[in-house]
Amino acid sequence: MNMNQVKEVAKERGVKPGKLKKIELIRAIQEMEGNPQCFNTLFSDRCGQDQCLWLGDCDK
Repeated sequence: MNMNQVKEVAKERGVKPGKLKKIELIRAIQEMEGNPQCFNTLFSDRCGQDQCLWLGDCDK
C-alpha cells in the first residue's frame, strides 16, 4: 500500500496523518483501532493478526 492509500485509510479512521512517516502512521491507526502496534516490529511475526490490513506490507 502506498503512502497516499495509507493516508486515506487514516482519514477514514479519524487519524490525522500530519507529517508522520508510513510506519508511524500505520502504528497510529493500529493504536486507534485498539490493535497491537506491531507493524514492522520484532513482535509482528507473532502478533496473531492474520486479517490485518497491513499484512502485505509488514516485514515479518
